[in-house]
Amino acid sequence: MTREPPAPVARSRRVPDEQSAPRLFFTADTHFGDHRTINIQRRPFSSVAEMDAALIQRWNATVAPQDVVWHLGDVARRAADVPALLAQLNGTKHLLRGNNDPDATLAAAGWSSVGDYAELEVDGRRLVLCHSTLGSAGSGAAMALMKTRPRSGRRLHQGKPWPVSRYLK
Repeated sequence: MTREPPAPVARSRRVPDEQSAPRLFFTADTHFGDHRTINIQRRPFSSVAEMDAALIQRWNATVAPQDVVWHLGDVARRAADVPALLAQLNGTKHLLRGNNDPDATLAAAGWSSVGDYAELEVDGRRLVLCHSTLGSAGSGAAMALMKTRPRSGRRLHQGKPWPVSRYLK
């Protein structure tokens, strides 16, 4: 009797081990489950199910379980879908509220932290993270203003989170 091989599970191409240092990624405007983004942002999908599956696959092909992802808002159309989505996505996930994220999205199980903005220091650089572009920040401190624009829906970041090295050039 011949058995079918198990279906492949989309996970990071990087082989995780206990010695691997976590990598840092940023993304925004995933808008899981939102049919409007297919047309408004010209996403190359024929259905919401196809879009969501592609976003999940691309995320997991990029992000390993020990990696850290900051999601800079506008996660999903329906807050009730967020816990199941987060369970499918690799990495430790932090959320900074977007203008389309209701309280229930912030309360969803699976976030390591939630907020309106965050400040990080990476390689000696102070980063200010938020959903909206900041017009002015800080007084004399060297700051990198982070926002994953152009929108992830327009260019889709190839449908995956971007590494911090993309911003620290």
